Amino acid sequence: MIMGRLQSEKLAPFFSLLFFFFFSWFFGFSTAAFNLSILSFDEGYSPLFGDGNLVRSPDGHSVRLLLDVYTGSGFISSSMYQHGFFSAKIKLPSDYTAGIVVAFYTSNGDVYQKTHDELDIEFLGNIEGKPWRFQTNLYGNGSTNRGREERYRLWFDPSKEFHRYSILWTAKNIIFYVDEVPIREVVRNDEMGGDYPSKPMSLYATIWDASSWATNGGKNKVDYRYAPFISEFKELVLDGCAMDPIQELPDAAACSVTDTWLESHDYAVITPARRAAMRKFRQHYMYYSYCYDTLRYPVTPPECVIDPTERQRFQDTGRLKFGGSHRKQVRITRARRKRRSRGASISNEQTDM
Repeated sequence: MIMGRLQSEKLAPFFSLLFFFFFSWFFGFSTAAFNLSILSFDEGYSPLFGDGNLVRSPDGHSVRLLLDVYTGSGFISSSMYQHGFFSAKIKLPSDYTAGIVVAFYTSNGDVYQKTHDELDIEFLGNIEGKPWRFQTNLYGNGSTNRGREERYRLWFDPSKEFHRYSILWTAKNIIFYVDEVPIREVVRNDEMGGDYPSKPMSLYATIWDASSWATNGGKNKVDYRYAPFISEFKELVLDGCAMDPIQELPDAAACSVTDTWLESHDYAVITPARRAAMRKFRQHYMYYSYCYDTLRYPVTPPECVIDPTERQRFQDTGRLKFGGSHRKQVRITRARRKRRSRGASISNEQTDM
């Protein structure tokens, strides 16, 4: 019995890896790596806050961000960028992580306090036994009252191993990636006006206490008995038109050359295979989209491309009708039939996964 358990434990990582590759193959997710230029921490970044909770590796190529009862921590790129590809391999805290947010994002809020731009990947912690979730968002010209959130699950446990998360920002489009799978694209539309991010931004990475909203609407708080909470970053990438942080306006000529170079990279092209992988990811793992939130936006935002098939999966709140669970859908369908047989009307219920 003991020998069998030991063998199972030894084989567990193998089966986990096998499952990941099978899952990637089954859903058509591309695993071809991007050709990237990796920077050390000192080459491209500086501590932002919580210096004692920011721990660099001896070779300077990775960094840990800690959250404890005293403070979170974060770092910032040493330059601002007018367009770019921002990427890192990230490993998230494990076990009980409710109330925690690990953020990887671009912003210029320190320079343009009332008209800032922002591109977000935010990882939302959960109670023990429940998976991490994450969301993407964008703001332009201080349009915080018109957030463009989407929320998702993942096909892996982001606390078990490193995965690459990336943001591509050009004058034409914005693409969010998980590993080499594009999960969201926003194509610039003239009707967006200033809502499309257009001013130079810095890259940020942070871990912080968001107990007021991050997990179940703030119901579950950070439990510091599990502290310190550790997020790890490595293989950091900053491609783009770099600027001095105090320089607010880019050199148009210099950035046009860099933009052309940026758009020539493999990560700037969504091939047919990547397009199919993105469609499948969104079908299986997206559980909220502002594009389908007709209560919040009676007039669909101009950049939204509405997929009629996808639209059927969402309520007017932009959330999945059945919470993304087939079993839950079956249970609700049966309950509806039973209640309808008694002449009762029933409304869709929504769960935030």
